[in-house]
Amino acid sequence: MLELAVWGAWAEFAFRWLHVITAMAWIGASFYFIALDLGLRKSPNLAPGAHGEEWQVHGGGFYHIQKYLVAPDFLPEHLIWHKWQSYMTWVSGFVLLALVYYVGAEFYLIDSAKADLAVWQAVGISLASLALGWVIYDLLCKSRFGEDNTRLMVLLFVLLVIMAWGYTQVFTGRAALLHLGAFTATIMSGNVFFIIIPNQKIVVADLRAGRVPDAKYGKIAKQRSTHNNYLTLPVIFLMLSNHYPLSFASEYNWLIAGLVFLMGVTIRHFFNTLHLGGGYKWWTWVATTALFVAIVLLSTLGQNERAEEELASLPPSVARFVDDPEFEDVYWTVVGHCSMCHAQEPLWPGLHWAPKGVVLETEAEVARAAQVIYLQSGISHAMPPGSTVLMDDEARQQIAQWYRRASGS
Repeated sequence: MLELAVWGAWAEFAFRWLHVITAMAWIGASFYFIALDLGLRKSPNLAPGAHGEEWQVHGGGFYHIQKYLVAPDFLPEHLIWHKWQSYMTWVSGFVLLALVYYVGAEFYLIDSAKADLAVWQAVGISLASLALGWVIYDLLCKSRFGEDNTRLMVLLFVLLVIMAWGYTQVFTGRAALLHLGAFTATIMSGNVFFIIIPNQKIVVADLRAGRVPDAKYGKIAKQRSTHNNYLTLPVIFLMLSNHYPLSFASEYNWLIAGLVFLMGVTIRHFFNTLHLGGGYKWWTWVATTALFVAIVLLSTLGQNERAEEELASLPPSVARFVDDPEFEDVYWTVVGHCSMCHAQEPLWPGLHWAPKGVVLETEAEVARAAQVIYLQSGISHAMPPGSTVLMDDEARQQIAQWYRRASGS
């Protein structure tokens, strides 16, 4: 009989896989239709009522595509609805959120140093934030303020930065950025489920009943689709961020998240302008690179000062391991092979805390654990386990020589 933990691990894997599959389908379709919409051209041979057309070649065949702002005079029975990709991406993502962050709330969600929450309170805040985010966003879109799409998107950016900061005040850094991604993805899926698809169904029903559809439904759907277009790339970044501590374990992780949303705008603007026929806007890549460099600098801001203070406080018996001329190479060897597990927030699946409480992230931590590292990795193959991260004999010899040299043994 398999243990419950085994079933749980495989359930997490299954929903993660499903989430990736459906997200690929949703994002791929979204990018395709945005590019198609922007690339439409006028032609004297357009069918009556057609707004534009495009010719494409793919897979050895040619495609002739026409778009109607409202709908053609004749609507065929066979009509493909692009909606299930969005629905299943959100559903699978929410199940994954529950499996990892709700079931494992004490390990991955709650940071008692920020807010000493019970599990039910942390989960409640998570659920309420996702629902409230959609309600506020939807009300803004439907208000008079939302009639100016540029103004609305600026306000949406401010709202997202505020949420980023708020999440980091309550949850662990890892959970904060992940929740910001879920918050944004909920808005995107809500757009499809509550606005875009219902509006399209109204138009289809009117056509089949012989009525002329109101063009406002297409305008509203277009606005929400544009928002989704610019939010897609930041959501992907935030969903991947839990694998990279430099993004979520920084004091400025909320500001990093804000800059990520700006990168999403600059990258999408490049492609949207290109598809619209406006040429290559290379300044967007310069801006994107500058934003990314700013993120890299923010991720370590303040860490060097704290690390230096920690190193300065080391007793001589420990400081000698740092003073060794080969310490920097040894440090990166240890971090590269061991920090997946020996971290404040281990990234290795199934680990909720560093084995035996040994954390090996900073130079001071590696120096303090010099003897343990020497015994476990320098003169034996106990760590890292052979089934996890392979450490070759050269790296083990490097550790052994460092310890012996620094300790004088």
